[in-house]
Amino acid sequence: MTHEPNANPNLWNADLAPTTAAQRTWRWYHFAALWVGMVMCIPAYTLSASLVEGGMSAWQAVGTVFLANAIVLVPMLAIGHAGTKYGIPYAVLARASFGTSGAKLPALMRAIVACGWYGIQTWFGGQMIYTLLGVLMGHEIGGDKIAGLGINGAQLACFLAFWAIQFWYIVHGMDSIRKLETYTAPLKIAICFVLLWWVNEKAGGFGPLLDQPSAFAPGGAKAGQFWTAFWPSLTAMVGFWATLALNIPDFTRFAHSQKDQIVGQSVGLPVPMGLLAALAVIVTSATVVLYGKAIWDPVDLAARMTGVAVLVALVVLLVDTVSVNLAANLVGPAYDFSALAPKTISYRTGGFITAGIALAMMPWKLLETTQGYIFTWLIGYSALLGPIAGVLIVDYYFVRKTELQVAELYRDNGIYSYRNGWNLAAIAAFAVGVAPNVPGFLNAAFPAAFPTVSDLFKTIYTYAWFVGIAISAIVYGALMRAPALDTATPVLNGETR
Repeated sequence: MTHEPNANPNLWNADLAPTTAAQRTWRWYHFAALWVGMVMCIPAYTLSASLVEGGMSAWQAVGTVFLANAIVLVPMLAIGHAGTKYGIPYAVLARASFGTSGAKLPALMRAIVACGWYGIQTWFGGQMIYTLLGVLMGHEIGGDKIAGLGINGAQLACFLAFWAIQFWYIVHGMDSIRKLETYTAPLKIAICFVLLWWVNEKAGGFGPLLDQPSAFAPGGAKAGQFWTAFWPSLTAMVGFWATLALNIPDFTRFAHSQKDQIVGQSVGLPVPMGLLAALAVIVTSATVVLYGKAIWDPVDLAARMTGVAVLVALVVLLVDTVSVNLAANLVGPAYDFSALAPKTISYRTGGFITAGIALAMMPWKLLETTQGYIFTWLIGYSALLGPIAGVLIVDYYFVRKTELQVAELYRDNGIYSYRNGWNLAAIAAFAVGVAPNVPGFLNAAFPAAFPTVSDLFKTIYTYAWFVGIAISAIVYGALMRAPALDTATPVLNGETR
C-alpha cells in the first residue's frame, strides 16, 4: 500500500503502512528459525527447573512445557493470520477492535512489558560478559561500586557493550534481525547436541534426575496434588509467550503466504520448546554427578567449564541472548511506540526509545528493589494480555469474518473510529476480563501488602491467561451485537489478498 491520500498523518507512516509484495520475503524456514532462535534462550532453559523442583518428574515437566506451547500456538496463528493477509502490524490491527485512538491502550501495555524485559535481558547479557570474562582471566574483574549506580565500572562497561551490540541491529532494521535469527538457529541446535555429548562424556551418562519419580505419585511427598501444581505451571508457561501471541503480526506481515507463517510457527515453537526442556533436564541431571548438585543456570554451568569451552559458551550465550531480546522484546515496542505518534516516531525511532528506556530504567536496580517480584509482575502480565488477545480474535474472526477495510484503519473519521476513536465494547470487555485476576496478582506480586486475598481469587489467578481471554472474548462478542456499541459495520475489503 502506497501512501493513502486520505490517511491521517497521526495514524500513518511508512513503517505502519501495509507491507508490499516486495517486502514479503519471509518463508516458512525463516519463521521456524525465528522461533528456534527465541526458544533457545536462558529463561526457557530454566523453565523446567521450577517444575522439577516443584515435584514433577523430568518427563512430566517436559510434557507440561510442550502442552503450554501447543496451546499458545493457537492464538499465535489466529492473530498472525491478519498480519499476513493485510500486511499490518499489531498496533494497527488493534484499531479494528479498540478504535483508532483506543488501540493505543493495548499497544502501550504491550510496549511497557517488552521494555521491562528488554532492559532486564540486556542486563543479563552484560552479566554474562562480566562473569565469563572473569573466568577467562582467572579472577573476578571489577572494583568498587560507582556511587549512585550501585554497580562497578566493569559491570557498567559490560552492560553498555551488550546494549551497543543490540543497538546495531536497531539501526539496521527488521531484515538484519531476520538474518540473525536464520543464521544463528542452526548454531544453537548444533550446540545442544555438543552439550549433550559433553555431559555424557564427562558424567559417564545422563545422571540421576531422569530416573527420579514424580513427588505426586502414590507414596510420594506430594501424592495426589499433581493437578493443583499443574494448572498454575501451565498458565505460567503460556504466559511466557503471551506477549508474542499479541504482536506476532509484526512478523507475519512479512510472510510470503499464510502457509509459510502457519507451517513455520507450527514447526518452530512447540517441538523445539519441548526439546529444550528435555535438554535442560538431561544436562542438569548430569551436573548432579559432576558437581554434586543440580545446576539449572546455564551461565553458572558455563562458568564452571575450563579452557576453550568457556569461550564457546560465552559466544553462544551472547548470540542467544541478543537474538532472543531483539525478536521478543524490541520489534513489538518499536512498532507500538511508532503507533502512538506515527508522524514523529518511526519504527527505528521506536527502537531507539526502547533501548533508551532500557538504559534509563537501570534494570539492576529494578531487580534489586523488587526482590524478585519483577518476574511475578512480568509473567503476571498474561492477566492483562489474555483479555486483549480475546478481543482481537473475536473481532477478527467472528465480527469481521477476517475481512477488514485496510484504508479505514488509517483514518480518524472512518468506520474504526467508533466514538471519538474509542470502541467502548472493547474497553469494557478488556476491563471485565482483567478484573477477576487483579486480587490474585496483587497477592502474588506483593504478598506482604495484600495478605488477605481469598483462596477463590488466588485460584482464579492460577488460570489468569485462560480466565482473561475467555471472559473478554465472551463479553466483547456479546457487546458487539448491541447496535448502540457496534458502530463499525463489518464490510468486505476489495484489497484483501
